[in-house]
Amino acid sequence: MNAPVSKEPLDARDRPARLTVGVVGAGRVGPALAASLQLAGHRPVAVSGVSDASRRRAAELLPDVPVVEPAEVLARAELVLLTVPDDVLPTLVEGLAETGAVRPGQLLVHTSGRYGARVLDPALRAGALPLALHPAMTFTGTAVDVQRLAGCSFGVTAPQELRLAAEALVIEMGGEPEWIAEGSRPLYHAALALGANHLVTLVAQSMELLAKAGVAAPDRMLGPLLGAALDNALRSGDAALTGPVARGDAGTVAAHIGELREHAPQAVAGYTAMARATADRALAHGLLKAELAEDLLVVLADQERRPGGPGPGETR
Repeated sequence: MNAPVSKEPLDARDRPARLTVGVVGAGRVGPALAASLQLAGHRPVAVSGVSDASRRRAAELLPDVPVVEPAEVLARAELVLLTVPDDVLPTLVEGLAETGAVRPGQLLVHTSGRYGARVLDPALRAGALPLALHPAMTFTGTAVDVQRLAGCSFGVTAPQELRLAAEALVIEMGGEPEWIAEGSRPLYHAALALGANHLVTLVAQSMELLAKAGVAAPDRMLGPLLGAALDNALRSGDAALTGPVARGDAGTVAAHIGELREHAPQAVAGYTAMARATADRALAHGLLKAELAEDLLVVLADQERRPGGPGPGETR
């Protein structure tokens, strides 16, 4: 039987060092964060999840923690993690506030990269303490995520008076707090998506093409190469650019596009877009000579005008 929950307002200054934790939305992120907080001494007491997959994740990462409705999660927990999709978050917060589920003094944390603390304003007006803690990490929905949080950066946005509390929670999860201004959250999130989400697409496409070329283990071939490229990029930025585009090998780029048109036409648009972006950065950094850049851009423009590909300035 669950212990009765006090309905008395909780003042942040009087808050116990260890908190009861609830999770609304048992996707890949919420259970992992709650499990990490549990390792720091906090106590998960409730989780909400609708799908069978979310319930399985909750059972694996938070065994013996009851699965209840979102309003009941808030009734039982002092610290509530709202780990739902970005587009769902505003409506969820409004609904919880309007129905009286939010309690004064309750720490309400969302993990959206897109939003700052203002999306929690309806809960703030109900007396909650709003925090935006976004882990800059991809999640698998398994126990490995808890380990990966060690050293993970979190984008932190909160009212100034709650900044120390927000940063302390991140540190307890093993993360590194990085303060993000409210107005910078969309740009911050776009930057992460550009690097992480698109990287997965590029790697998956590369593996498919290597398999078509007869490579038995594309992942084994790409692992050392991509690991070195990522390390070089993080260390040196644009100075790490290499390959036919950065060298201005227009003939090689044309040959690449020809092969892609034949074997993977869906990859042509991405290749040419990235080739243009790479050429611009290599030229600006002094790695690509202007005359070679001109030849390269002519090749790219010619390929874009060919049937089956968008013309300059056009989209599909």
